[in-house]
Amino acid sequence: MDDLEAARRRRLAELQAQQARATGQDPAAQAQAAAQQAASEEAAIERLLQQVLEPEARERLQRIRMSRPDLATEVTRQLAGLVQAGRLARRVGDEDLKKILTALSPPDRDIKITRK
Repeated sequence: MDDLEAARRRRLAELQAQQARATGQDPAAQAQAAAQQAASEEAAIERLLQQVLEPEARERLQRIRMSRPDLATEVTRQLAGLVQAGRLARRVGDEDLKKILTALSPPDRDIKITRK
């Protein structure tokens, strides 16, 4: 089973390299271009957040990004969607961000321990 999976991976790598040669780009250049595009998208999102969020809300989002990156990404997507749709009439404050976070975070589980 491992040999089959290894052969599939080798073949996939060969096909990707062959396709890259056909388009005239080597895989290193493609990886560099993808990294550059991701960095530019990240910079655009940061500029958007600076325009939309008040300083306290931006600090809170940074703290959340350190502890729960998936939730911070979801909040960022939500804010970007609101801006693109034109549904954001003013800057988002700390209280508004708290409301967004409570709406996006999953409900807490109620844990009950029964002793016998």
